[in-house]
Amino acid sequence: MRINLLNHLVHTCYANEVGEAFRALVPVSVVRASYLVASGYVVADAAHKGNQAKEMQWKTESVRTKKILHAIGDTIIWQGLASVAIPGFTINRICAISQLLLRKTTTLPAPIRKWTTTAVGLGMIPIIITPIDRSVDYFMNNSIRKWYHIEEEEEKIVHHTR
Repeated sequence: MRINLLNHLVHTCYANEVGEAFRALVPVSVVRASYLVASGYVVADAAHKGNQAKEMQWKTESVRTKKILHAIGDTIIWQGLASVAIPGFTINRICAISQLLLRKTTTLPAPIRKWTTTAVGLGMIPIIITPIDRSVDYFMNNSIRKWYHIEEEEEKIVHHTR
């Protein structure tokens, strides 16, 4: 049951990207709510990864506590960057640029420009995800994960690719 719920929640991690794509058409409160949904996913995934670390066999209780904190912290940072901050910013900028280009280079009516901008934003979501995920993995593997010495057992828990 927990796994099915988590799999369902995976689809909500795109909420803020969808919110950003629709920014031209909806009130800003809807966009902000999409970030709340995405942030809820980050918290749920962090709890799930922490629970996975808790259920593993570790040498001592002190090591178990440290590994649980690593799993939770790693997930919050990774998901915060790869699922919320970077894709939200990216879709926001793509939509802003496409809206500007449409306004400057076409005579399309405003509603058509807004819907086109939204379509462009939605269409870019599947394109940006893999490069962002890989970039965040690279960043994490070459910075934060070196600091807390990620071990092979932990790698199975904290590997966050979608």
